[in-house]
Amino acid sequence: MKLRQLRYFQTIAKEGQITRAAQKLHMAQPPLSQSLKELEEELGVKLMERNGRKMELTEAGNILYGKTDTLFQYLEEAITEVKDTGSGIKGTLSIGCVKTCFNHIPKQLKAFQKKYPNVHFHLKEGDSSLLTEQLIHREIDVAIIRLPINMDKFSIHPLPDENYVAVIPESWLGSFESITMKQLSQLPLLLLHRISGIGQYELILEQFDKHKLTPKIVCECPDVDMILQLVSEEVGATIIPGSTLYRHHLRGLKQLPIKGHTFISKSALVWLKDRYLPKSAKRFIKLFQEEKHGEHVEACNQKIR
Repeated sequence: MKLRQLRYFQTIAKEGQITRAAQKLHMAQPPLSQSLKELEEELGVKLMERNGRKMELTEAGNILYGKTDTLFQYLEEAITEVKDTGSGIKGTLSIGCVKTCFNHIPKQLKAFQKKYPNVHFHLKEGDSSLLTEQLIHREIDVAIIRLPINMDKFSIHPLPDENYVAVIPESWLGSFESITMKQLSQLPLLLLHRISGIGQYELILEQFDKHKLTPKIVCECPDVDMILQLVSEEVGATIIPGSTLYRHHLRGLKQLPIKGHTFISKSALVWLKDRYLPKSAKRFIKLFQEEKHGEHVEACNQKIR
């Protein structure tokens, strides 16, 4: 069995057609079909069945496909590790970030760029659930996410805790400088909700439950920009981590501390435990480990008070 045969098989499985796989591999169809036939003969099992124009994996094919995917991931990491040995810091650093954590990114990228000018950045946005999946599938190197997440597969560098705050239309509470849980429960609320998994939404509902209050939730959304735009249009109020407004300049918003109670939001820089990290990712993590992030978050909070 040759790596080339496995690569061809993997491409056919991904594309679902011999024709598309041949186009992607820049080769003719007959040798690609022959390679699949030889692989099946060598293993003594049928790996794919033709269903009309589509090639579908058999049970045995599914098993091999999963293994080849892992094999090529490790092979690519091995090549990266070998190339990294003795070389400078260069290449592409893929970073995922939850929008509500973006305040951690600009200062660090500026410092990193100054120190390692040959590194190209690839930034991806998503909620914590999506970004952890992208880490597992090695689509990104590191991610800044909101907790909680299942920690089993990840190494983690905690970032400073933040208080949750209420953000309301400026016209709603006049000169009020704080808001109570009871007042919040009486307002129409727009809450962040992960696409999947447990996150900030569940934590906030838990706090209302502790106060024996039932909130009036009128909208759930995974995108903080959409939520804040709706608040600015007086659709409702929201509850978000304190530094989130750092990069927002929407008019008509008022941020208030929640009187008599402290919501704590936890966030972290995370990366996959069982993979080789390129030098650029290791240096990026080191920047966070060395910096006093509490000062940075406090500075962000000062800007929006």
